[in-house]
Amino acid sequence: MHWPQRQTNYFGKLNYQYTDDKATVTLLETLEALTEQVRAGKIRYIGVSNETPWGVMRYLQLAEKHELPRIVSIQNPYSLLNRSFEIALAEISQHEGVELLAYSSLAFGTLSGKYLNGAKPAGARNTLFTRFNRYSAPQTQLAIAEYVALAKKHGLDPSQMALAFVRQQPFVASTLLGATTLEQLKTNIDSFDLVLDEDVLQGLEEIHTRFTIPAP
Repeated sequence: MHWPQRQTNYFGKLNYQYTDDKATVTLLETLEALTEQVRAGKIRYIGVSNETPWGVMRYLQLAEKHELPRIVSIQNPYSLLNRSFEIALAEISQHEGVELLAYSSLAFGTLSGKYLNGAKPAGARNTLFTRFNRYSAPQTQLAIAEYVALAKKHGLDPSQMALAFVRQQPFVASTLLGATTLEQLKTNIDSFDLVLDEDVLQGLEEIHTRFTIPAP
């Protein structure tokens, strides 16, 4: 399921605003429909995307109560700039076996540092699609600059450091990659051979303490 039908926190928001709008299809109806597809052999496993802690636990509760298949994965954004998954969903992931398929782990490529100081590389995503300004806030840019500086201090590629950080989290099953060139794809793939040491991880935490979730 790509997106909850009910009102939830969406991109750029951390606070929850309740509304009386009711979903036209309940979570149970959704799970029952997906169960039919599993039993028909059309899908193997059920996963959710852009879901909240309440939504994940509710799906698990319904699966147990009605003897339906459990969800096994959650596809949510997770990066050095957006670690909101850690607030509650990481614990659920660990204890319930609903692992994260992380996306936007390079934050539209901004964690490569290529957009710093107002740079607009030709053919780059944020150059072509100027309405994508989610990572352009001043605090976000300051955080990116610090992460890039940390990578260079340790002789690391900023993109590879950002991807390695995500991959090393115990609740992450896989990292979804995006690239517009073969060179970018190779850089991203090579990050899976990188293991960040304690000095780098400590540096990342220090930056995170100063710039906590600057781009939810």
